[in-house]
Amino acid sequence: MDRAKSLGIDPSRAYQLRQVLEAHLAWLEKRPGGVRADLTGASLGDLKLERANLRHVILKRASLLEANLSGADLSGAVLEGADLREASLPGADLTAADLSSANLSHCWLAEACLAEASLQFTSFNHANLRNVRMPEAKLHECDFLGAALTGAGLHHVSAFETNFSDANLEDALLYHARLDRCRFIGANASRANFSSARVQYCDFRNALLTGAKFQGADLSGSSFSRALMGGCDLREARMSGADFTGATLSNALFGEAQTFTADFRNANLQGARGLTAIQLSQARTDDRTILPSGRSGPFVKGSGGEKPR
Repeated sequence: MDRAKSLGIDPSRAYQLRQVLEAHLAWLEKRPGGVRADLTGASLGDLKLERANLRHVILKRASLLEANLSGADLSGAVLEGADLREASLPGADLTAADLSSANLSHCWLAEACLAEASLQFTSFNHANLRNVRMPEAKLHECDFLGAALTGAGLHHVSAFETNFSDANLEDALLYHARLDRCRFIGANASRANFSSARVQYCDFRNALLTGAKFQGADLSGSSFSRALMGGCDLREARMSGADFTGATLSNALFGEAQTFTADFRNANLQGARGLTAIQLSQARTDDRTILPSGRSGPFVKGSGGEKPR
């Protein structure tokens, strides 16, 4: 039986696609007769595309619903407005791809590479992005609601008004990231590394941040209200205007952190290390604050409340 028929594929469409991709390969290699593949608006979800060479292919508004693109090379591809819902792209290469306004909800992108990708208004709702590599990607108003990003490499990313609420970011790398007005409400970012990141006016309310690293990060204006931050590394962090009301910060590290106007009302700081009397005096505490010593606040100079037992 013909292979295309056995897969339920229209043989003529499969043949036409093969011809287009052969001409595209010639274009990539700058051979005579080469033509860049333009598959704008094409419906390709039923075609066999595993490990396909789709580098720099134009796929604007293409339908790739439930497509199998495992290991495909989509580096530099233009996928603006493409429908990739429930598509399978484990190990795919999307380096420098344009995914603006693309829909990748419930997509499988485990161990894929999106380095330097352009992601504007892109949806990754409940997508599997385990161990994805996304260094230096640009994210603008993207949606990662409920996405699995465990072990993801998001270092040096630039993200503006992007939603990571309820996402799993355990062990993710976000060092030197630039995060502006992003939402991590209810996210699990245990042991995530935000060292030296700029995390300004972001929302981490009710997030799980146990053991996360924020060393040298700029947390100005961000909210960590009711977040679980036990054992966090906040050394040398800048916390101007940061909201930690109701947060659990037991055994956290605060050495040389800048706490001016940080709000620790109703926060649990028991066992926190590196906080000085000056740091606590510059921050806001109240009678519901549990100080490093285990005593209730507010902090009063000379009380010894900054010394963990």
